Amino acid sequence: MKKALIVILQLAIVLLFSILLATSAQPVNKFVQCLLQNFDDSTAISQVIFTPNNHSYPLILSSRSQNMLFQTIQTPKPQVIMTPNHESQIQVGIHCAKKHGIQMRIRSGGHDFNGASYVSEAPFFLLDMINFRSISVDVQSRTAWLGVAAALGEVYYAIYKANSSLYFPGGSAPTVGIGGLVSGGGYGPFSRKYGLAADNVIDARVIDANGRILDRKSMGEDFFWAIRGGNGASFGVILSYQVNLVEIRPNFTAFNVLRTLEQNAIQLLHKWQYVAPKMPRDLSISARFATGSAAFLAFFQGDVNTLLSLMEEYFPELGVTKDDCHEIRWIDNYAYQFGLSLELTQDFLLSRVNPFLKLSPYFKGRSDFVQKPISKSGLREIWNLFSQRNFGESSMEWTPFGGKMDEIPVSNIPFPHRVGTLFLVVHIASWNSPNTTFAQRSINWSRKLYETMGKYIPNTRSNPRGAYVNYRDFDLGTNNRHGYTSVEQARVWGAHYFKSNFDRLVKIKMMIDPENFFNFEQSIPLSPRDVIKKEINV
Repeated sequence: MKKALIVILQLAIVLLFSILLATSAQPVNKFVQCLLQNFDDSTAISQVIFTPNNHSYPLILSSRSQNMLFQTIQTPKPQVIMTPNHESQIQVGIHCAKKHGIQMRIRSGGHDFNGASYVSEAPFFLLDMINFRSISVDVQSRTAWLGVAAALGEVYYAIYKANSSLYFPGGSAPTVGIGGLVSGGGYGPFSRKYGLAADNVIDARVIDANGRILDRKSMGEDFFWAIRGGNGASFGVILSYQVNLVEIRPNFTAFNVLRTLEQNAIQLLHKWQYVAPKMPRDLSISARFATGSAAFLAFFQGDVNTLLSLMEEYFPELGVTKDDCHEIRWIDNYAYQFGLSLELTQDFLLSRVNPFLKLSPYFKGRSDFVQKPISKSGLREIWNLFSQRNFGESSMEWTPFGGKMDEIPVSNIPFPHRVGTLFLVVHIASWNSPNTTFAQRSINWSRKLYETMGKYIPNTRSNPRGAYVNYRDFDLGTNNRHGYTSVEQARVWGAHYFKSNFDRLVKIKMMIDPENFFNFEQSIPLSPRDVIKKEINV
Protein backbone atom coordinates (compact mmCIF):
# COMPACT_ATOMS: atom_id res chain seq x y z
CA MET A 1 0.00 0.00 0.00
CA LYS A 2 2.85 2.40 0.94
CA LYS A 3 4.66 1.73 -2.35
CA ALA A 4 1.47 2.38 -4.29
CA LEU A 5 1.04 5.75 -2.59
CA ILE A 6 4.63 6.71 -3.43
CA VAL A 7 4.09 5.81 -7.09
CA ILE A 8 0.86 7.86 -7.18
CA LEU A 9 2.67 10.81 -5.60
CA GLN A 10 5.49 10.63 -8.12
CA LEU A 11 3.01 10.53 -11.03
CA ALA A 12 1.11 13.47 -9.52
CA ILE A 13 4.28 15.56 -9.29
CA VAL A 14 5.27 14.83 -12.88
CA LEU A 15 1.70 15.60 -14.04
CA LEU A 16 1.70 18.86 -12.09
CA PHE A 17 4.91 20.07 -13.72
CA SER A 18 3.63 18.99 -17.13
CA ILE A 19 0.53 21.16 -16.64
CA LEU A 20 2.58 24.10 -15.41
CA LEU A 21 4.84 23.87 -18.44
CA ALA A 22 2.04 23.63 -20.98
CA THR A 23 2.27 27.35 -21.73
CA SER A 24 6.05 27.64 -21.29
CA ALA A 25 8.53 28.48 -24.02
CA GLN A 26 9.74 25.36 -25.79
CA PRO A 27 13.43 25.41 -24.67
CA VAL A 28 12.39 25.88 -21.04
CA ASN A 29 9.79 23.13 -21.39
CA LYS A 30 12.46 20.76 -22.65
CA PHE A 31 14.88 21.88 -19.96
CA VAL A 32 12.45 21.09 -17.14
CA GLN A 33 11.42 17.81 -18.74
CA CYS A 34 15.12 16.95 -18.82
CA LEU A 35 15.37 17.70 -15.11
CA LEU A 36 12.34 15.54 -14.36
CA GLN A 37 13.73 12.63 -16.35
CA ASN A 38 17.16 12.73 -14.76
CA PHE A 39 16.37 13.30 -11.08
CA ASP A 40 17.14 10.20 -9.01
CA ASP A 41 14.40 10.99 -6.50
CA SER A 42 11.26 12.27 -8.19
CA THR A 43 9.61 12.89 -4.80
CA ALA A 44 12.16 15.69 -4.21
CA ILE A 45 11.29 17.55 -7.40
CA SER A 46 8.61 19.74 -5.83
CA GLN A 47 11.16 20.85 -3.19
CA VAL A 48 13.90 21.65 -5.68
CA ILE A 49 12.37 22.94 -8.93
CA PHE A 50 10.19 26.05 -9.05
CA THR A 51 8.61 27.69 -12.09
CA PRO A 52 6.88 31.11 -12.14
CA ASN A 53 3.55 29.29 -11.77
CA ASN A 54 4.59 27.90 -8.39
CA HIS A 55 3.35 29.89 -5.39
CA SER A 56 6.78 29.61 -3.71
CA TYR A 57 8.65 31.05 -6.70
CA PRO A 58 8.34 34.81 -5.83
CA LEU A 59 9.40 34.27 -2.22
CA ILE A 60 12.42 32.17 -3.15
CA LEU A 61 13.50 34.67 -5.81
CA SER A 62 13.25 37.70 -3.54
CA SER A 63 14.31 36.13 -0.24
CA ARG A 64 18.04 36.78 -0.74
CA SER A 65 18.08 39.44 -3.43
CA GLN A 66 19.88 42.16 -1.51
CA ASN A 67 19.12 45.09 -3.86
CA MET A 68 15.49 46.00 -4.58
CA LEU A 69 16.68 47.79 -7.71
CA PHE A 70 16.71 44.33 -9.32
CA GLN A 71 13.33 43.17 -8.04
CA THR A 72 11.15 45.41 -10.19
CA ILE A 73 8.43 44.18 -12.56
CA GLN A 74 10.72 45.04 -15.48
CA THR A 75 13.65 42.99 -14.16
CA PRO A 76 14.17 39.77 -16.18
CA LYS A 77 13.29 36.74 -14.07
CA PRO A 78 14.64 33.18 -14.13
CA GLN A 79 12.39 30.80 -15.99
CA VAL A 80 13.20 28.12 -13.43
CA ILE A 81 14.68 28.23 -9.93
CA MET A 82 16.57 25.22 -8.57
CA THR A 83 17.35 24.89 -4.86
CA PRO A 84 19.39 21.66 -4.90
CA ASN A 85 20.05 19.77 -1.72
CA HIS A 86 22.45 17.29 -3.27
CA GLU A 87 25.44 17.57 -5.61
CA SER A 88 23.88 15.16 -8.11
CA GLN A 89 21.00 17.60 -8.69
CA ILE A 90 23.47 20.33 -9.66
CA GLN A 91 25.08 17.91 -12.11
CA VAL A 92 21.67 17.29 -13.66
CA GLY A 93 21.04 21.04 -13.88
CA ILE A 94 24.32 21.60 -15.73
CA HIS A 95 23.66 18.68 -18.10
CA CYS A 96 20.16 19.84 -18.99
CA ALA A 97 21.13 23.51 -19.35
CA LYS A 98 23.92 22.63 -21.78
CA LYS A 99 21.67 20.30 -23.71
CA HIS A 100 18.88 22.85 -24.19
CA GLY A 101 20.79 26.13 -24.38
CA ILE A 102 19.66 27.64 -21.06
CA GLN A 103 22.11 29.87 -19.19
CA MET A 104 22.71 29.46 -15.48
CA ARG A 105 23.10 32.03 -12.72
CA ILE A 106 24.53 30.93 -9.37
CA ARG A 107 23.49 32.58 -6.12
CA SER A 108 25.07 31.99 -2.71
CA GLY A 109 24.31 35.20 -0.78
CA GLY A 110 22.60 37.47 -3.31
CA HIS A 111 24.74 40.54 -2.57
CA ASP A 112 25.87 41.17 -6.14
CA PHE A 113 25.73 44.96 -6.67
CA ASN A 114 24.25 44.50 -10.15
CA GLY A 115 22.16 41.42 -9.45
CA ALA A 116 24.30 39.31 -11.78
CA SER A 117 23.84 36.24 -9.57
CA TYR A 118 20.08 36.19 -10.18
CA VAL A 119 19.32 38.41 -13.22
CA SER A 120 20.01 37.95 -16.94
CA GLU A 121 18.69 39.24 -20.25
CA ALA A 122 19.20 35.78 -21.78
CA PRO A 123 16.89 32.82 -20.98
CA PHE A 124 18.29 31.39 -17.75
CA PHE A 125 17.64 29.35 -14.65
CA LEU A 126 18.72 30.30 -11.15
CA LEU A 127 20.81 27.81 -9.21
CA ASP A 128 20.17 28.91 -5.65
CA MET A 129 22.71 27.27 -3.34
CA ILE A 130 20.83 28.02 -0.11
CA ASN A 131 20.95 24.37 1.04
CA PHE A 132 24.75 24.22 0.77
CA ARG A 133 25.46 26.07 4.01
CA SER A 134 27.12 23.51 6.27
CA ILE A 135 29.90 24.65 8.62
CA SER A 136 32.39 22.16 10.04
CA VAL A 137 35.07 23.52 12.40
CA ASP A 138 38.12 21.39 13.28
CA VAL A 139 39.73 23.08 16.28
CA GLN A 140 42.65 20.67 16.41
CA SER A 141 43.82 21.34 12.85
CA ARG A 142 42.61 24.96 12.91
CA THR A 143 40.65 24.52 9.72
CA ALA A 144 37.00 24.64 8.68
CA TRP A 145 34.91 23.50 5.74
CA LEU A 146 32.39 26.19 4.79
CA GLY A 147 29.42 25.56 2.52
CA VAL A 148 29.16 28.10 -0.27
CA ALA A 149 25.84 29.55 0.99
CA ALA A 150 26.85 29.75 4.63
CA ALA A 151 26.42 33.38 5.67
CA LEU A 152 29.47 35.06 7.13
CA GLY A 153 27.67 35.76 10.40
CA GLU A 154 26.84 32.06 10.78
CA VAL A 155 30.48 31.20 10.14
CA TYR A 156 31.78 33.63 12.75
CA TYR A 157 29.32 32.41 15.35
CA ALA A 158 30.18 28.73 14.73
CA ILE A 159 33.92 29.38 14.96
CA TYR A 160 33.58 31.48 18.11
CA LYS A 161 31.49 28.78 19.80
CA ALA A 162 34.07 26.15 18.88
CA ASN A 163 37.05 28.20 20.09
CA SER A 164 36.89 31.92 20.87
CA SER A 165 40.60 32.32 20.06
CA LEU A 166 40.19 31.22 16.43
CA TYR A 167 39.04 33.42 13.56
CA PHE A 168 38.49 33.38 9.81
CA PRO A 169 39.65 36.61 8.11
CA GLY A 170 36.50 37.55 6.22
CA GLY A 171 34.38 40.63 5.71
CA SER A 172 32.05 42.74 7.82
CA ALA A 173 28.53 42.09 6.50
CA PRO A 174 27.01 39.04 8.26
CA THR A 175 24.55 38.13 5.48
CA VAL A 176 27.20 37.83 2.74
CA GLY A 177 27.57 34.29 1.40
CA ILE A 178 30.94 32.55 1.65
CA GLY A 179 30.88 31.65 -2.05
CA GLY A 180 30.77 35.22 -3.31
CA LEU A 181 33.06 36.53 -0.58
CA VAL A 182 35.94 34.12 -1.24
CA SER A 183 35.62 33.83 -5.02
CA GLY A 184 36.22 37.60 -5.29
CA GLY A 185 38.87 37.93 -2.58
CA GLY A 186 37.13 38.91 0.67
CA TYR A 187 38.59 41.79 2.66
CA GLY A 188 37.73 42.84 6.20
CA PRO A 189 38.89 44.64 9.33
CA PHE A 190 41.79 42.23 9.89
CA SER A 191 43.13 41.90 6.34
CA ARG A 192 46.14 44.02 7.33
CA LYS A 193 47.22 41.24 9.68
CA TYR A 194 45.92 38.02 8.10
CA GLY A 195 45.35 38.83 4.42
CA LEU A 196 42.15 38.25 2.48
CA ALA A 197 39.64 35.45 2.97
CA ALA A 198 40.88 33.93 -0.30
CA ASP A 199 44.49 34.02 0.95
CA ASN A 200 43.44 31.62 3.72
CA VAL A 201 41.73 28.99 1.53
CA ILE A 202 43.52 25.64 1.37
CA ASP A 203 41.04 23.42 -0.52
CA ALA A 204 37.70 23.54 -2.32
CA ARG A 205 35.00 21.36 -3.83
CA VAL A 206 33.74 22.43 -7.26
CA ILE A 207 31.55 21.07 -10.05
CA ASP A 208 32.93 21.91 -13.49
CA ALA A 209 31.12 22.34 -16.81
CA ASN A 210 31.33 18.59 -17.45
CA GLY A 211 29.62 17.81 -14.15
CA ARG A 212 32.75 16.48 -12.46
CA ILE A 213 33.13 17.02 -8.72
CA LEU A 214 36.68 18.18 -8.08
CA ASP A 215 38.86 19.04 -5.10
CA ARG A 216 42.16 20.88 -5.13
CA LYS A 217 44.16 17.81 -6.09
CA SER A 218 41.91 16.73 -8.95
CA MET A 219 41.21 20.23 -10.31
CA GLY A 220 44.88 21.25 -10.39
CA GLU A 221 46.59 24.40 -9.16
CA ASP A 222 45.50 26.65 -12.06
CA PHE A 223 41.81 25.99 -11.45
CA PHE A 224 42.33 26.36 -7.71
CA TRP A 225 44.15 29.67 -8.27
CA ALA A 226 41.28 31.06 -10.37
CA ILE A 227 38.49 30.41 -7.87
CA ARG A 228 40.22 32.32 -5.05
CA GLY A 229 39.61 35.89 -6.12
CA GLY A 230 39.14 35.43 -9.86
CA ASN A 231 35.36 35.60 -10.23
CA GLY A 232 34.64 31.99 -9.29
CA ALA A 233 31.31 31.70 -11.14
CA SER A 234 33.26 32.02 -14.42
CA PHE A 235 34.77 28.58 -13.87
CA GLY A 236 32.39 26.29 -12.01
CA VAL A 237 29.84 25.79 -9.27
CA ILE A 238 31.65 26.19 -5.97
CA LEU A 239 30.28 23.79 -3.35
CA SER A 240 32.50 24.56 -0.36
CA TYR A 241 35.84 25.98 0.69
CA GLN A 242 38.26 24.66 3.28
CA VAL A 243 39.95 27.51 5.13
CA ASN A 244 42.72 28.02 7.63
CA LEU A 245 41.70 29.57 10.93
CA VAL A 246 44.05 32.05 12.57
CA GLU A 247 44.65 32.91 16.21
CA ILE A 248 43.04 36.08 17.51
CA ARG A 249 42.63 37.66 20.92
CA PRO A 250 39.16 36.84 22.28
CA ASN A 251 38.94 40.36 23.71
CA PHE A 252 40.17 43.61 22.23
CA THR A 253 39.46 47.33 22.06
CA ALA A 254 37.35 49.41 19.68
CA PHE A 255 36.31 53.00 19.20
CA ASN A 256 34.01 54.88 16.86
CA VAL A 257 34.50 58.64 16.91
CA LEU A 258 32.62 61.18 14.80
CA ARG A 259 34.10 64.43 13.50
CA THR A 260 32.37 67.27 11.66
CA LEU A 261 33.72 69.84 9.25
CA GLU A 262 34.06 72.25 12.16
CA GLN A 263 36.10 69.59 13.98
CA ASN A 264 38.65 69.43 11.15
CA ALA A 265 37.18 66.36 9.39
CA ILE A 266 38.92 67.25 6.09
CA GLN A 267 42.33 67.53 7.76
CA LEU A 268 41.76 64.31 9.67
CA LEU A 269 40.80 62.39 6.53
CA HIS A 270 43.89 63.76 4.83
CA LYS A 271 46.17 62.63 7.67
CA TRP A 272 44.39 59.26 7.89
CA GLN A 273 45.58 58.38 4.37
CA TYR A 274 49.20 58.63 5.47
CA VAL A 275 48.99 56.83 8.82
CA ALA A 276 46.23 54.18 8.62
CA PRO A 277 48.11 51.89 6.16
CA LYS A 278 51.32 52.21 8.20
CA MET A 279 50.01 51.48 11.69
CA PRO A 280 50.84 48.21 13.52
CA ARG A 281 48.91 45.28 12.06
CA ASP A 282 46.96 44.69 15.24
CA LEU A 283 45.26 48.04 14.66
CA SER A 284 42.87 48.81 11.81
CA ILE A 285 41.12 52.18 11.53
CA SER A 286 38.56 52.60 8.76
CA ALA A 287 37.09 55.95 7.78
CA ARG A 288 33.47 56.51 6.83
CA PHE A 289 31.81 59.69 5.82
CA ALA A 290 28.41 60.84 4.75
CA THR A 291 26.72 64.23 4.61
CA GLY A 292 28.20 66.51 7.26
CA SER A 293 30.46 64.15 9.24
CA ALA A 294 33.25 61.58 9.14
CA ALA A 295 33.54 58.57 11.44
CA PHE A 296 36.78 56.80 12.38
CA LEU A 297 36.20 53.20 13.44
CA ALA A 298 39.04 51.27 15.08
CA PHE A 299 39.56 47.62 16.05
CA PHE A 300 42.66 46.76 18.04
CA GLN A 301 44.01 43.44 19.32
CA GLY A 302 45.19 44.81 22.64
CA ASP A 303 44.18 46.77 25.72
CA VAL A 304 42.92 50.34 25.99
CA ASN A 305 46.15 51.85 27.27
CA THR A 306 48.22 50.37 24.45
CA LEU A 307 45.71 51.61 21.90
CA LEU A 308 45.78 55.13 23.33
CA SER A 309 49.59 55.09 23.23
CA LEU A 310 49.55 54.09 19.55
CA MET A 311 47.01 56.78 18.72
CA GLU A 312 49.19 59.38 20.43
CA GLU A 313 52.17 58.19 18.38
CA TYR A 314 50.51 57.87 14.97
CA PHE A 315 47.34 59.96 14.96
CA PRO A 316 47.17 62.40 17.89
CA GLU A 317 45.09 64.84 15.81
CA LEU A 318 42.08 62.54 16.12
CA GLY A 319 41.97 63.24 19.86
CA VAL A 320 40.80 59.78 21.01
CA THR A 321 40.27 59.48 24.77
CA LYS A 322 39.76 56.57 27.11
CA ASP A 323 36.05 57.36 27.24
CA ASP A 324 35.85 56.77 23.47
CA CYS A 325 37.20 53.21 23.79
CA HIS A 326 35.31 50.01 24.53
CA GLU A 327 36.70 46.58 25.40
CA ILE A 328 34.69 43.99 23.48
CA ARG A 329 34.92 40.41 22.20
CA TRP A 330 36.13 40.06 18.62
CA ILE A 331 32.76 38.62 17.67
CA ASP A 332 31.02 41.75 18.95
CA ASN A 333 32.76 44.06 16.51
CA TYR A 334 30.25 43.24 13.76
CA ALA A 335 27.34 44.57 15.80
CA TYR A 336 29.51 47.37 17.20
CA GLN A 337 30.45 48.76 13.80
CA PHE A 338 26.78 49.14 12.88
CA GLY A 339 25.99 50.91 16.13
CA LEU A 340 23.93 48.03 17.55
CA SER A 341 23.75 46.91 21.16
CA LEU A 342 26.27 44.15 21.86
CA GLU A 343 23.43 42.17 23.41
CA LEU A 344 22.18 41.72 19.84
CA THR A 345 25.43 40.16 18.56
CA GLN A 346 24.07 36.61 18.30
CA ASP A 347 20.78 37.64 16.67
CA PHE A 348 22.62 39.96 14.27
CA LEU A 349 25.07 37.29 13.17
CA LEU A 350 22.56 34.49 12.77
CA SER A 351 19.86 36.45 10.96
CA ARG A 352 19.99 35.99 7.19
CA VAL A 353 17.88 39.13 6.76
CA ASN A 354 19.83 42.34 6.17
CA PRO A 355 18.22 44.79 8.65
CA PHE A 356 19.43 47.84 6.73
CA LEU A 357 17.51 46.91 3.58
CA LYS A 358 14.35 48.10 5.28
CA LEU A 359 15.78 51.62 5.49
CA SER A 360 17.37 51.92 2.04
CA PRO A 361 16.46 48.88 -0.06
CA TYR A 362 17.61 50.38 -3.40
CA PHE A 363 21.24 51.28 -4.04
CA LYS A 364 24.01 51.92 -6.52
CA GLY A 365 27.52 51.02 -5.38
CA ARG A 366 31.01 51.45 -6.85
CA SER A 367 34.59 50.97 -5.67
CA ASP A 368 38.14 52.27 -5.99
CA PHE A 369 41.62 51.36 -4.82
CA VAL A 370 43.67 54.42 -3.87
CA GLN A 371 47.45 54.35 -4.31
CA LYS A 372 48.26 58.02 -3.73
CA PRO A 373 46.74 60.22 -1.00
CA ILE A 374 43.96 62.53 -2.12
CA SER A 375 44.76 66.20 -1.57
CA LYS A 376 42.86 68.39 0.88
CA SER A 377 41.31 70.30 -2.01
CA GLY A 378 40.20 67.00 -3.52
CA LEU A 379 38.66 65.93 -0.23
CA ARG A 380 36.77 69.22 -0.04
CA GLU A 381 35.40 68.66 -3.55
CA ILE A 382 34.22 65.17 -2.58
CA TRP A 383 32.81 66.45 0.73
CA ASN A 384 30.87 69.18 -1.08
CA LEU A 385 29.38 66.63 -3.45
CA PHE A 386 27.96 64.74 -0.46
CA SER A 387 26.61 68.00 0.95
CA GLN A 388 24.78 68.72 -2.32
CA ARG A 389 22.81 65.48 -2.23
CA ASN A 390 19.48 66.32 -0.62
CA PHE A 391 17.70 63.05 -1.38
CA GLY A 392 18.30 59.46 -0.30
CA GLU A 393 21.33 58.31 1.69
CA SER A 394 24.97 58.39 0.62
CA SER A 395 28.10 57.03 2.25
CA MET A 396 31.72 56.25 1.55
CA GLU A 397 33.93 53.83 3.46
CA TRP A 398 37.72 53.65 3.34
CA THR A 399 39.39 50.43 4.49
CA PRO A 400 43.18 50.62 4.99
CA PHE A 401 45.55 48.10 3.43
CA GLY A 402 49.28 47.79 4.07
CA GLY A 403 50.74 45.32 6.55
CA LYS A 404 50.25 41.72 5.38
CA MET A 405 48.62 42.97 2.17
CA ASP A 406 51.93 44.54 1.13
CA GLU A 407 53.78 41.23 1.56
CA ILE A 408 51.61 38.93 -0.55
CA PRO A 409 52.70 38.88 -4.22
CA VAL A 410 50.28 40.38 -6.76
CA SER A 411 50.17 37.05 -8.62
CA ASN A 412 49.57 34.89 -5.55
CA ILE A 413 45.82 34.83 -6.32
CA PRO A 414 43.86 36.76 -9.00
CA PHE A 415 43.17 39.66 -6.60
CA PRO A 416 45.95 42.10 -7.60
CA HIS A 417 45.46 45.16 -5.38
CA ARG A 418 48.40 44.60 -3.05
CA VAL A 419 51.73 46.43 -2.81
CA GLY A 420 51.28 50.19 -3.06
CA THR A 421 47.53 50.17 -2.40
CA LEU A 422 46.76 52.50 0.50
CA PHE A 423 43.08 51.76 0.92
CA LEU A 424 39.92 50.44 -0.68
CA VAL A 425 36.93 52.74 -1.21
CA VAL A 426 33.30 51.71 -1.54
CA HIS A 427 30.73 54.42 -2.18
CA ILE A 428 27.02 53.79 -1.94
CA ALA A 429 24.05 55.88 -3.04
CA SER A 430 20.84 54.42 -1.62
CA TRP A 431 17.16 55.37 -1.65
CA ASN A 432 13.86 53.95 -0.42
CA SER A 433 11.45 54.61 -3.29
CA PRO A 434 10.70 52.50 -6.40
CA ASN A 435 10.15 55.72 -8.36
CA THR A 436 12.31 55.51 -11.51
CA THR A 437 13.02 59.24 -11.57
CA PHE A 438 14.27 59.08 -8.00
CA ALA A 439 16.41 56.06 -8.88
CA GLN A 440 17.95 57.77 -11.89
CA ARG A 441 18.85 60.84 -9.83
CA SER A 442 20.65 58.61 -7.34
CA ILE A 443 22.47 56.67 -10.05
CA ASN A 444 23.53 59.90 -11.75
CA TRP A 445 24.83 61.23 -8.44
CA SER A 446 26.83 58.02 -7.93
CA ARG A 447 28.37 58.37 -11.38
CA LYS A 448 29.26 61.99 -10.69
CA LEU A 449 30.97 60.96 -7.46
CA TYR A 450 32.93 58.28 -9.33
CA GLU A 451 33.95 60.85 -11.94
CA THR A 452 35.07 63.24 -9.21
CA MET A 453 37.10 60.51 -7.49
CA GLY A 454 38.71 59.79 -10.84
CA LYS A 455 40.44 63.15 -10.80
CA TYR A 456 42.61 61.88 -7.96
CA ILE A 457 43.13 58.25 -9.01
CA PRO A 458 45.42 57.41 -11.96
CA ASN A 459 43.93 55.41 -14.81
CA THR A 460 46.38 54.33 -17.51
CA ARG A 461 46.72 51.23 -19.64
CA SER A 462 49.73 50.09 -17.62
CA ASN A 463 48.05 50.96 -14.31
CA PRO A 464 44.25 50.87 -14.74
CA ARG A 465 42.04 52.36 -12.06
CA GLY A 466 41.32 49.54 -9.64
CA ALA A 467 37.90 48.13 -8.78
CA TYR A 468 36.81 45.28 -6.52
CA VAL A 469 35.16 42.42 -8.39
CA ASN A 470 32.87 41.65 -5.43
CA TYR A 471 31.42 45.15 -5.91
CA ARG A 472 30.52 44.29 -9.47
CA ASP A 473 30.21 47.43 -11.61
CA PHE A 474 28.58 47.18 -15.04
CA ASP A 475 29.45 50.83 -15.71
CA LEU A 476 33.01 49.58 -16.31
CA GLY A 477 31.78 47.50 -19.26
CA THR A 478 30.16 44.14 -19.96
CA ASN A 479 30.39 41.22 -22.32
CA ASN A 480 28.05 41.01 -25.31
CA ARG A 481 24.62 39.72 -24.37
CA HIS A 482 24.66 37.37 -27.35
CA GLY A 483 27.52 35.85 -29.27
CA TYR A 484 31.28 36.08 -28.86
CA THR A 485 33.02 38.65 -26.65
CA SER A 486 36.66 39.33 -27.50
CA VAL A 487 39.36 39.32 -24.85
CA GLU A 488 40.13 42.95 -25.61
CA GLN A 489 36.51 43.95 -25.14
CA ALA A 490 36.37 42.11 -21.81
CA ARG A 491 39.70 43.60 -20.81
CA VAL A 492 37.97 47.01 -20.62
CA TRP A 493 36.29 45.87 -17.39
CA GLY A 494 38.60 42.96 -16.52
CA ALA A 495 41.73 45.07 -16.16
CA HIS A 496 40.07 47.14 -13.43
CA TYR A 497 39.39 44.02 -11.36
CA PHE A 498 42.40 41.84 -12.13
CA LYS A 499 45.07 44.02 -13.80
CA SER A 500 47.95 41.80 -15.03
CA ASN A 501 46.25 38.64 -13.71
CA PHE A 502 43.46 38.96 -16.29
CA ASP A 503 45.39 37.17 -19.05
CA ARG A 504 46.13 34.17 -16.85
CA LEU A 505 42.42 33.91 -16.02
CA VAL A 506 41.63 33.86 -19.75
CA LYS A 507 44.10 31.00 -20.29
CA ILE A 508 42.60 29.01 -17.41
CA LYS A 509 39.10 29.61 -18.76
CA MET A 510 40.27 28.12 -22.06
CA MET A 511 41.47 24.98 -20.30
CA ILE A 512 38.55 24.24 -18.02
CA ASP A 513 35.48 25.72 -19.75
CA PRO A 514 36.23 25.84 -23.51
CA GLU A 515 32.52 25.88 -24.40
CA ASN A 516 31.98 28.95 -22.19
CA PHE A 517 29.09 27.39 -20.27
CA PHE A 518 29.75 29.63 -17.26
CA ASN A 519 28.91 32.80 -19.11
CA PHE A 520 27.46 36.07 -17.82
CA GLU A 521 27.86 39.84 -18.18
CA GLN A 522 31.32 39.93 -16.61
CA SER A 523 32.49 36.34 -16.88
CA ILE A 524 36.04 35.63 -18.00
CA PRO A 525 35.97 35.35 -21.83
CA LEU A 526 37.51 32.84 -24.22
CA SER A 527 40.48 33.79 -26.38
CA PRO A 528 40.01 33.87 -30.21
CA ARG A 529 41.93 30.60 -30.53
CA ASP A 530 39.35 28.85 -28.38
CA VAL A 531 36.47 30.11 -30.49
CA ILE A 532 38.18 28.99 -33.69
CA LYS A 533 38.90 25.55 -32.23
CA LYS A 534 35.28 25.18 -31.14
CA GLU A 535 34.01 26.12 -34.63
CA ILE A 536 36.38 23.60 -36.25
CA ASN A 537 35.23 20.85 -33.88
CA VAL A 538 31.58 21.63 -34.66
